[in-house]
Amino acid sequence: MSRATEIRLSGSGGQGLILAGIILANAAVHEKRRVTQTQSYGPESRGGYSRADVLISDREIFFPEATQFDILLALTQEACDKYIFDLREKGTLIVDTTSVKNISVMSEHVFEVPFTEIVSEKLGSPITTNICSLAFLVKCTGIVKEESLAQAIRESVKPAFVDLNLKAMQLGFELAENYRK
Repeated sequence: MSRATEIRLSGSGGQGLILAGIILANAAVHEKRRVTQTQSYGPESRGGYSRADVLISDREIFFPEATQFDILLALTQEACDKYIFDLREKGTLIVDTTSVKNISVMSEHVFEVPFTEIVSEKLGSPITTNICSLAFLVKCTGIVKEESLAQAIRESVKPAFVDLNLKAMQLGFELAENYRK
């Protein structure tokens, strides 16, 4: 019996990680996969911790929360420090080196990218770092199809921000392509 793939998107409040978790879950639903999505955030809406867990499976999911992650996205040092020890031995770690300066594990499955810096430079604001890093995660892991992610973005963000978020998604895909070279 195969288990669900466990993904944790983590950082601080205001970075849009809960929205990113919802988008990832919706993308998996479009592929007729089984999904659970849970979220948690600190008492401060901006600056406190924030995380979204998404479990994706082709079979029934019996426990709805992530316990050992296959994929961990950490946009802040605090999030990386807090959750890295729950990453499976062969898990994938993706960090935003704009904020994450120290990583306590070394693995071939570690991706270090200055997402916030790149998004600010290329798109004029860091607001879509969540979508760029999510797209990078999707491209590197293949957890959902790129088209499913685009469809979920179109359905989940306000109409005025769809184009900007699709640009951020494309940037994330390009960063993943360039990272592999």
